[in-house]
Amino acid sequence: MATGIEQIRRRAGASPSSVYHHFKGLDDLSAALLLRTFERAIGHITDQVRSTSVAADAVRVLVRSYLEWAFAHPDEARYMYQATAVELSGSRQHDVLLAKAQLYEPLFAQLEEFAVEGTLPPWPGSAIIAVALGPSHDVCRQLLAGGDVDTDWALGELPEVAWRSLGRVAKSG
Repeated sequence: MATGIEQIRRRAGASPSSVYHHFKGLDDLSAALLLRTFERAIGHITDQVRSTSVAADAVRVLVRSYLEWAFAHPDEARYMYQATAVELSGSRQHDVLLAKAQLYEPLFAQLEEFAVEGTLPPWPGSAIIAVALGPSHDVCRQLLAGGDVDTDWALGELPEVAWRSLGRVAKSG
């Protein structure tokens, strides 16, 4: 049985030369797929959050749109978690994580504007996202690993939990 890039090539019905024309090996193919997944996920989240003008709405929409994307695209979400943690290494991992950070820049900027006005904690956008999405990442990991997760509960409760956490820190700071 074929493994690695050869298995992927056969399953995709691609010729051997076409795969190696575009990708040097499995690391390059994995990085390209992961970057495309980040573009889709972060693009969806950013588009949704950009429609908000109040910090509370931005945080709630951030969490809800992340969960909605992950629940609607379980194969991509599973790959995103797996590849980020296990499959990439070295310079390819660095390149993908740098590209991911660049994809997040518009979202970071919007969240940091709320931080400047005092409606979110005075933290970098990456820290705000980490706090807002922490529980959502855990729920997604459980679900994608086959766990019993109430997605309606997650969609209904986690956006508010994130806002209460971040809003409370902003008020006390």
